[in-house]
Amino acid sequence: MKSLLIFPVLIFTISTHRAQAQTDTVKLNFQDAEKQFLENNLSLLAQKYNVEASKALIQQAKLWDNPVLSTDQNIWDGGTHKFFNHANGSGQVFVQLSQVFATAGKRSKQVQVAQDDAKVQEAAFNDLMRNMRYNLQLDFSQLATLNAQEQVYKNEISSATNLVNAIQKSFDAGNTSMKDLIRLKALLFGLQNDMVENNRQVNDLQTELKTLLQTKETAFIYPLVNDKPVENTNLDIPTLIAQAMTNRPDYLSNQYQLNSATHNVAYQKSLAVPDITIGAAYDKNSSYAPNYYGLQIGLPLPFFNRNQGNIKSAKYTMQSQESTLKQNELQLKNDVVAAVNQYKLNQQLFSTQQIEFNEQYDKLFTSMLKSFQQRQISLVEFVDFFDTYKDTKLKILQQQYNLQKAIADLNFATGTTIIKS
Repeated sequence: MKSLLIFPVLIFTISTHRAQAQTDTVKLNFQDAEKQFLENNLSLLAQKYNVEASKALIQQAKLWDNPVLSTDQNIWDGGTHKFFNHANGSGQVFVQLSQVFATAGKRSKQVQVAQDDAKVQEAAFNDLMRNMRYNLQLDFSQLATLNAQEQVYKNEISSATNLVNAIQKSFDAGNTSMKDLIRLKALLFGLQNDMVENNRQVNDLQTELKTLLQTKETAFIYPLVNDKPVENTNLDIPTLIAQAMTNRPDYLSNQYQLNSATHNVAYQKSLAVPDITIGAAYDKNSSYAPNYYGLQIGLPLPFFNRNQGNIKSAKYTMQSQESTLKQNELQLKNDVVAAVNQYKLNQQLFSTQQIEFNEQYDKLFTSMLKSFQQRQISLVEFVDFFDTYKDTKLKILQQQYNLQKAIADLNFATGTTIIKS
């Protein structure tokens, strides 16, 4: 039985060690955390480089093909036994300069496809930011809830420890049964185990948040959240769906991909039209005239390859993307409706009356503890109330977290901040 009394010391040692190991307590509200996340997160920085890389391809698509300069000269004429002999007007020289001119608007169509692809990359960047911001908000709210739960456990453990110590003295004096003492020690042991599990979850979330925010490994992040009821907000579903279709980067990405696929069909069709090569040539001593100047025009004859396969493939890709966009639009609408319904359910549970009940319940706990110490209620009644009090307090904190999560889900579903957390 005495070994059970060692556990409070262990809890205190663990908490003290954590406080010493993480000496830099960083108190942040969500707006400050979001700002730090946007400035420091390396995953966002890596994706941003992809956006810049895709924009560079737009510049590349605008460039003209380089002109081609070619020459042909005699090395050895077989008579004078001199290499590169061009003295006294002898020897042969041929020089040609040619330029390919793209037809059917190929260059502008290629630029359009590159611009579409850049928009896709930018939407991917925004979607990554949206998902990571959502995870940040959930971790932030959950950590705040766990910190509040830790305080509940500390208060109950403190009260239970005092009771166990008092009952232990009474048992040693022969005034209390062993059954009552063991019952209280079991209660204390259960609370201590719950607190250890709570601290384990806190440690996991600390690791995630410090990675997201790129803070020092020795820092201890302490979230500051608004635990007051959120004011009623008019949530018109058609308006929210329209906002989601305007702001959600995953939906916009599918739109841009459809645009790219559509423009690629036009580009592939343009490739079936032959490009024209125009050039000028100078020839010395190898033609009917000693100094020959010629104009050259060339183009491939599209008898066999008219880019049929690529055109057909581009059309199928466009049709596939049309189906994907319709599926994404349906999913978007369902996400918004589900998020609105979930928010309304949680908002009904979390109200001013609940906060008042929470405060009254704390006063009742103090009164019940005093009544038990004065032997006005039995041990069974007190333990039952003790368990009920703990469960109720944790459920209230869970409801607060559920409301914060519902707000995060609503903002995530619409792609913009509808309600500030």
